[in-house]
Parts: sequence; structure tokens; C-alpha cells
Amino acid sequence: MSGFKVRTDLALEARESIEDADGDIRGVTVEEYYKDASEVKVTKVIIDTMNAAKAMKKPMGTYITLEAPAMPEPDEDYHREISIELSGQLQGIIPKVKEEQSVLVVGLGNRDVTADALGPNVVDNLLITRHVVKEYGKAAYNKEKMHMVSSIVPGVMAKTGMETAEIVKGVIDQTNPDIAIVVDALAARSTKRLNRTIQITNTGIHPGSGVGNHRGALTKESLGIPVIAIGVPTVVDAATIVNDAVGSEQAGRLSELHNMYVTSKDIDETIKRLSFTISEALNIALDI
Repeated sequence: MSGFKVRTDLALEARESIEDADGDIRGVTVEEYYKDASEVKVTKVIIDTMNAAKAMKKPMGTYITLEAPAMPEPDEDYHREISIELSGQLQGIIPKVKEEQSVLVVGLGNRDVTADALGPNVVDNLLITRHVVKEYGKAAYNKEKMHMVSSIVPGVMAKTGMETAEIVKGVIDQTNPDIAIVVDALAARSTKRLNRTIQITNTGIHPGSGVGNHRGALTKESLGIPVIAIGVPTVVDAATIVNDAVGSEQAGRLSELHNMYVTSKDIDETIKRLSFTISEALNIALDI
């Protein structure tokens, strides 16, 4: 259908859309492998040219996707395996992760909207150390070497009257972290990836872009420090589901669907579970 636009925050799905259209994806490198122990498929998409970035509609950089079909299930042992796998991927993408740094973790989203509450919930479960280290030193944790971890949940503009980027930039100017790690809920193209996929990238994040609500970017260029983004797709564009089910022509007549997003019926428990998985991965990755 002419004019039908698929909304997705996942670089993996952007690449698939180009391939489906027989498009040129020069400048995009893809690596895939399957982890038998954790039953996780890992896909690394590297965009290394401006032309490729334009075609993919994603900034140049590295995008790592973990797909775990059983991730929504309440299996603590399985989630522990995902956390360990995710922590390893984070250690591979966080600059100078083995050197002492000040790390700011930003939990994006709205606590009052369950499908958008991933970021705040992840921050709730993090091991925050900056205040203790500054007051008592690393001996308080019986360590000779460790990161200073701080966090912020900036909320949403409707409640604060401020852009998230403005709040985060202000905190960075005052606390001088070496790196920022941003956690947010994403939008997916496919329902099969809903709550079953984790994406990490070194390109930062554009809050709300997946649902057409563009806000100020949280990137190295805007914040002045490296920005690692972690996200889980918790919603799918309703028009995309209709398009897949009945075809693009019929979906095109339902333009109002582009203002509707679908999530799973058990999203409350899923967000709680996934937030623990991601926070545990961060705690492991930042433990040096």
C-alpha cells in the first residue's frame, strides 16, 4: 500500500523490511548466532555508512538484539540466563567497562502507563552506589575498584513541563558522569517480538520515536558523553497487525489505527519480570 509506514524501534526489523523490499543494504553488517544454553538468538547489526543509516532510518552504530521466545514466562532460572547473556553483551558495548567510571542510568517512561513503565521499574531494582562511595569510599563495599552508579527517572513532559533531554542534560552537567545508560520501552513491527526481545545500542535513543511522538534525542552529540540504550518492545502498532492480517489495502482505509497501539494482556506482570531481568544484567555488567 502506498503510504503505509511500519513503526519500529528495532534495527533488526528495519533491516528485514529493506530485505523484503529487495532494497540495497550496503554498509550494513549482520552477525547472527544462537546460544544453546540460554536459548537466545543474538543478532548484531552494524550500520557503518551514512547511506545505510539513511536507508535503515537509524543512526550509524551497533545494534545488538537478543530474542528469547520464552522471556515472558515466569521462569526465574531462565531469566537469570538471559540476564547473564545480556550482561556479557553490555560489557562488550559499554566503553571502558573494566575501568572505574561514573555511570548514570536513566529510566525513561511513564510509571502510570504500564506498557511504558519499563525504564522506571529497572531503575527501582538497580544497585545504586555513587552516594555511598562519595561519602564512605569503596571500602564500604569491601572493594578496591568499582563504578559509581547513579540513576534518574525524569518522568514525562506532561508531568514535568520539560523535555527529558533537558532534565538529563542538567543532571549530567551537575554530576559529570562518564557514561549514560538509558532504558526505555520500544515499539515493534512484529507481535512475535513483543516482550520477547531486548535491543542494546551505542547510538543513544530518541524517546517516543517508535510511536510517532518525537522528543529530544539522548545521544552522545546532545549529552556530551557516550550513551548506551537498552529497550524492550512492549507495544505494536495496531495498523501493522491489521496490515499483516488482511492486507495493506484494507489496513490503509483504517488510518485511525495509527493512533492505537497494542500490548499483551499480562503486561503488568511482564514489565515487572523484565525489569528485574534487565536490572540484574546491569548489576552484573557494572560489577568490576
